[in-house]
Amino acid sequence: MTLIQLDVDQTGLAIVTLNRPDKRNAMSFTMLKALISTAKSIQKNRQIRCVIITGCAQVFSAGIDLSDLNAPKQKLYAFWQLIKPQQSIFQQACLIWQQLPVPVIIALEGYCFGAGLQLALAGDFRITNSSCQFSIMESRWGLVPDMGISKTLADLIGIDHAKDLTFSGRIISAEYAKQIGLVSEIHPQPLIRAQQLAQEYLQRSPDALMAAKLILNAMQQRRQSVLCLEKIWQLRLILGKNSRIARRKDKQPELNFFNRQR
Repeated sequence: MTLIQLDVDQTGLAIVTLNRPDKRNAMSFTMLKALISTAKSIQKNRQIRCVIITGCAQVFSAGIDLSDLNAPKQKLYAFWQLIKPQQSIFQQACLIWQQLPVPVIIALEGYCFGAGLQLALAGDFRITNSSCQFSIMESRWGLVPDMGISKTLADLIGIDHAKDLTFSGRIISAEYAKQIGLVSEIHPQPLIRAQQLAQEYLQRSPDALMAAKLILNAMQQRRQSVLCLEKIWQLRLILGKNSRIARRKDKQPELNFFNRQR
């Protein structure tokens, strides 16, 4: 099965579909690598002038695939990703879409949790239907969001909302997500609305759109050290005792956390 499906039409519109319906498009390491390679192929193709990212089976993404992340053969790879000086695979899989020189529109349905939400935040515009649910879910597993959210969430919502959603891991509605600025628009058919927007953008000079995106993104730049902080704390959390308890607490609510690390 092709985990990331890429379709390009004659107008230069590329539709990228997360294609793992049996797992509600949860992201495995293989899927993260496929996201990166797909974005790189789009970047090389100068005929592509706009991108839409969506999910199959009326679901965007239920988040990271924890069973894949916790597999013994993957743990050393995950640790390496967190200690290497460059962006981790988790960060790159999201931030590479923000760096593309074309508009990236995200069409959302069903669930947009954890890693899925961090991918959506890397788009230039997020369209959802009213039934979609959202969550910065990592605190439920004793983790911290570490897929570039320190760059992509900046200036979208207030710091109080960002902290509340990150601390709680709460699932929120599309209406609330729109109210606080997490999504751009609510539409009954997100993919169709995304295609309508794309057709507007395709009428403009691709060079003008590229320059506009570069300039507007530059307004939101944050120090690279923030991305390093994501990785440092994720590593410390994974190695700590409380992360293991957090992953068991849904089934064993009687478990108590240890004192915090500092």
